[in-house]
Amino acid sequence: MGDSKFNESAWLAWLVKARVAIISFLLAVELLIVNLTITNVPLRLFETAIVAWFAVSFFFLVLHALWEEHKIQALTQIFTDLVFVTAVVYVTGGVDTFFNFLYPLVIIAASVLLPRYWAYLTAAVSFILFGALLELTFFERLPSFQSSPRADAKYLLLVLLVNLAVYMAVAHLSSMLVAKLRQAGRELQDKSGELLSLQALHENVIHSIRSGLVTTDLEGRITLVNAPGQKLLERPASSIYGRHISELFIDRLPLFEASSSHGEMRCLTPAGSEKTFGVTLTALTVPEHGCIGYVYTFEDRTELRRLEREIGMRERLAAVGRLAAGIAHEIRNPLASIAGSIKVLAQIAPFNEEQQTLLGIITRESTRLNAIISDFLAYSREKSYKFSRLDLVPLLEDALVLLQNSSHALELKIVRCYSAKSAFVVVDADRMKQVFWNLLENAVRAVEGKGTLTISIESEGDYWRLSIRDTGPGIPSGLADKIFEPFQSKFEGGTGLGLAIVYQIVQAHGARIYAHSGEGAGAEFVLEFLHARAAEIAPASAHVQAEAAHG
Repeated sequence: MGDSKFNESAWLAWLVKARVAIISFLLAVELLIVNLTITNVPLRLFETAIVAWFAVSFFFLVLHALWEEHKIQALTQIFTDLVFVTAVVYVTGGVDTFFNFLYPLVIIAASVLLPRYWAYLTAAVSFILFGALLELTFFERLPSFQSSPRADAKYLLLVLLVNLAVYMAVAHLSSMLVAKLRQAGRELQDKSGELLSLQALHENVIHSIRSGLVTTDLEGRITLVNAPGQKLLERPASSIYGRHISELFIDRLPLFEASSSHGEMRCLTPAGSEKTFGVTLTALTVPEHGCIGYVYTFEDRTELRRLEREIGMRERLAAVGRLAAGIAHEIRNPLASIAGSIKVLAQIAPFNEEQQTLLGIITRESTRLNAIISDFLAYSREKSYKFSRLDLVPLLEDALVLLQNSSHALELKIVRCYSAKSAFVVVDADRMKQVFWNLLENAVRAVEGKGTLTISIESEGDYWRLSIRDTGPGIPSGLADKIFEPFQSKFEGGTGLGLAIVYQIVQAHGARIYAHSGEGAGAEFVLEFLHARAAEIAPASAHVQAEAAHG
């Protein structure tokens, strides 16, 4: 219904504009005829009719903007036009007028604006007005302005019959044409609605698939990217359209083959993080036009590759653990005998200064080797855990107080950034203190006791995120991927098992640990623990994870 009203309004506005144009045309033509030929047209009367018609037209223009009864407006305008057309026909000569074509124009307007029967009624009224005008002038009831000699009754009757036939024919043909046009308009509107629905369905399908989708032209310029693709790339569509597809990825895109092409490549997000995507390339073909571009579908494999690396590291750690257990038991007893024998020799035999130095070296190296083997055993021995609901903040504070009172951290600045006063998790208190102390001690070594340590705790979804960041030299690039593997220490005198034990304990808690670093920009170790309410859903799972972490 709203569309119908809108069409009537548009046609009424068109009628007002067309009327003004036609009136202006009539005025120009009649003035030209009057100036170039000899006629009986009363110019002042003609100009008065034209000016009145102009005034009424502008009145209808204002009325159209203020009144929404379009049908009544259409009827008023149609029959007002008939009156003015009759007046123009009368003053321009009646039967000799050149403007008899105005009646068919009004009939056509009626067939467009009103139902079909109004077109025939307008034709009948036009005939009545024109016939009455001719009859009144013929019988001299009205003064005649025709320039030709007075016509006889037969000629007058012939003119009336011809005009009647013309008016009815115009009414019939125009109403039929308008009906067909309206039907075509409705069909077009229906087809447009179907097309819009199909387009909306197409867009919904494109934007609802889980994979990212990018289409390009034959030159590789991006023409479309769906909503999941924008989310995976972490870029809005406005920053992607028009760019070359190769600008989004670090690695080289797969080459197009006959059917499709696959590949895995990395992408650098605007935030600076690196993601790994599995990309499939296919041709975008259209019937009768062939290939018009390419379609790239991609999915995020970053977490999958991280898990693969983590599983590989677990397998290596498990293998090292088994090896450590065997080696430790085989070496520790002979080592204890060697150390004991050296002590006995040092007591019963006098040695010179050089020999005493050698004995000191043997004693220190034996002690260091014993410490390494003790760490081996600690790493490889099956651990028992006593899980309970605890607050991370007091556990962390205990380790920080102990660190602040240690002799090698007197010049250390500790910054606390806690977003919550408490952070309850399900952990083993002693094991978690061991994790905190090991990470804090490594941070102190990294800054050589003189830098700044920033400790933060914040909630992210169902997890507590605990971060320990230092201002040291950072983790070397060659060590970053295997920092939690055994024997990867970069500190002098370290056994290289501290972070491996930390990783083992964290995995046993069902938590996650990872490191961020840039050389010269410090290192950050991040621990993620489930909130206590989420971890308590399956309290028995912790023991299973502990055994799995032990390998």
